[in-house]
Amino acid sequence: MDQDFADLLQQLRTNINQVLLGKESVVEMCLVALLAGEHILLEDVPGVGKTLLGKALAKSIAGEFRRIQFTPDLLPSDITGSNLYHAERREFVFYPGPIFANVVLADEINRATPRTQSALLEAMNEAQVTAEGTTFPLPKPFLVIATQNPAEFEGTYPLPESQMDRFLLRISLGYPSRDYERQLLTQHRDGEPVDRLQAVLSCEQVLALQAATREIHVDDSVADYLLTLVHATRECPEIRVGASVRASLVLYRAAQAKALIDGRDYVVPDDVQSLAVPVLSHRVIPHGYLHGEHREAIEALIRRLVEDTPVPT
Repeated sequence: MDQDFADLLQQLRTNINQVLLGKESVVEMCLVALLAGEHILLEDVPGVGKTLLGKALAKSIAGEFRRIQFTPDLLPSDITGSNLYHAERREFVFYPGPIFANVVLADEINRATPRTQSALLEAMNEAQVTAEGTTFPLPKPFLVIATQNPAEFEGTYPLPESQMDRFLLRISLGYPSRDYERQLLTQHRDGEPVDRLQAVLSCEQVLALQAATREIHVDDSVADYLLTLVHATRECPEIRVGASVRASLVLYRAAQAKALIDGRDYVVPDDVQSLAVPVLSHRVIPHGYLHGEHREAIEALIRRLVEDTPVPT
């Protein structure tokens, strides 16, 4: 693997970890999503650093950051933009919405109506917005970090299975340890540390890293192992809805990204194992469960399937 790529990724990790203290594993998962060209569902309570994470990532890659607060009265055009009449030009002009950014934080996505949720998810899937028959491409790279509060369901519209499947990963930040929280108190004494963060990569370099991700070698034995694991979710008697074909595709891409981050030009079974829970757990529905219920039990079930699946040597 090109040593320059490894150095760039290490710089990026170090830069973000300066402001997101004690969350190295979360930062790594964000880089996996960025390299794979996919998106993140971040489930956590308010005030643990979700906006900080998005800002730090955007600033580190010299990208534009936008935050969209999802509410029941939010319209699709509030996200994508709309055509407005321009008096001087005597014609309708498209004014881009906040979705036109490199890193978009969709805060509390489950508070918006299904129609508005679909507008965001369509943009995520197609990397473009269509208005009045005209298509407008979104910036590259493009990453959505959608958040929802797992402890509060009043006044929410839960994401259906087809929309949950659009997210590469479901992760949580969690509370920092006492020592890291003490460091945060000192760090924020003179203002927001993220505002002083400098870019270490350009958007063009991120696109080059995404292209390099697709060149990472995946041996047939590792690909078969990945498929066996995904098929195990469909054959498990405790699971009513197993992982989709898209799950196989994105787990493959995520494993390539993990290998690149670790400085390898090939995927190993450990890459697949480390990503199985965040990639697959929100895509399966055990009998008697609904999405958002008993997340820990579902993740434990995926871990058990990983343990029971023979690893290629």
